[in-house]
Amino acid sequence: MNQLLESYAAFELKPAGFWVRFWAYLADLLITAALAGLLIRPLFMLTGWGGDAASWYAPVGILSSLLFYAYFVLTTKFLGQTAGKMIFGLRVVRLDDQPLDWGTVLFREWIGRFFSAVIWPLYWIVGFTPKKQGIHDFIADTTVVHENAYRKSRDPERLAEGPQLHGTGAV
Repeated sequence: MNQLLESYAAFELKPAGFWVRFWAYLADLLITAALAGLLIRPLFMLTGWGGDAASWYAPVGILSSLLFYAYFVLTTKFLGQTAGKMIFGLRVVRLDDQPLDWGTVLFREWIGRFFSAVIWPLYWIVGFTPKKQGIHDFIADTTVVHENAYRKSRDPERLAEGPQLHGTGAV
């Protein structure tokens, strides 16, 4: 049994690359657009509030943006993944194997995502970094991994630590 556990130390959860994360993000965009369409827009249509609904700074746009960020922050904090990530079997994990806390999630999903949305090439770096991290992952010290896919560990320190499946907290 001990020999089996020692062999697990050589593996870590496989980071998710650009394309699978991109498709998960598109799924999340569809979900948040549907939520805004079902929850926010009817409220404004019934009450006559809002003026120009096509403008992002109109009340409809502001509430839709808040819903968008709340969706990403709350699902990532409480579930470790958004619905789009669930569909593709992905999960957000901290690089130090600790649970996601509010500070980490807020930096990653709010501040980091704002930078990635404003400057698109910052999101593209996911495809070129060893741990497949975007700028929002670097800010929060996180990465996105496949839930059930492993690779040989590339970190010599992790190999020396002993039997732990990194990213899951399981032994």
